[in-house]
Amino acid sequence: MQKFGFVFPGQGSQKLGMLSGLANQSSIILETFAEASEVLEEDLWEISQHDNDNYLDQTQITQPVLLTASVAIWRLWNDRQGPSPSVLAGHSLGEYSALVCAGVLHFQDAVKLVFHRGRFMQSAVPEGTGKMAAIVGLENYQINEICDEAEELGVVSAANFNAPGQTVIAGNTEAVERAMQLCKEAGARRALALNVSVPSHCDLMKPAAEKLQQELAAVTFMQPEIAVVQNAHAKICDDPEKIKKNLIKQLYTPVLWVDCIKLISKAGVGKLMECGPGKVLCGLIKRIEPELLCCGSDDEASLDSAIAEMSA
Repeated sequence: MQKFGFVFPGQGSQKLGMLSGLANQSSIILETFAEASEVLEEDLWEISQHDNDNYLDQTQITQPVLLTASVAIWRLWNDRQGPSPSVLAGHSLGEYSALVCAGVLHFQDAVKLVFHRGRFMQSAVPEGTGKMAAIVGLENYQINEICDEAEELGVVSAANFNAPGQTVIAGNTEAVERAMQLCKEAGARRALALNVSVPSHCDLMKPAAEKLQQELAAVTFMQPEIAVVQNAHAKICDDPEKIKKNLIKQLYTPVLWVDCIKLISKAGVGKLMECGPGKVLCGLIKRIEPELLCCGSDDEASLDSAIAEMSA
């Protein structure tokens, strides 16, 4: 059997009605959502399916909902006797899902942590004063130089190195808008503002990181049962205290997603499954390492196909 891994999506992968088909086939999905809902005293399944109060895109709700969706699929995978992956990685928030599935974090602890993470991120930057934008068609060094130039107007830096030629920048609104203009002048194919309320993975998140550090200090982390590649340095870490430090650093430094996937590929992994709603990461992986096969998992047909593929 060829080595395979799991990748876990972050914010932006949430969608109304997620996992409804899987929930019709297995009680594990609803049981997992019920467990998380009890922790937060919020009906996360109701929000994910109907969202009558427009909570789903509020980051302190989005984060636990996506974590719960990924862990629910992981539990269903194991219930159906899917084979065990050799490596895990998550994009931003998805790293917490990976750590739960690797046995580093208890699920209920992770639900609380990502709820607080979302709250801290939201409160770190007053509404309207932060922005993120996707830049397509420039090299990393060009984007870094442009951000340095635009920083006269405030904080702005690369936040996500998502794929070759696709980088997200984040910071103060005026500085990001100036960087977008400079990127277009430098020949970027696109400079598109993202519909997010928080400028993640830049220096504006340092106050949130300090608060998160206090929450992490109260939680027990265990030795990983499966290797986890972390965003902050694109390396595998098995020391529980260092894993915590990397999660704190992750909030205000770029997500090195390209480097994470390249490391996984170099380790001899030939197949990946996106464990969570949608296939955003599969799209990025196709651009990073085209020879890597990436499967979805968020409906019955996709999950059955993934189990068959990873068992081959």
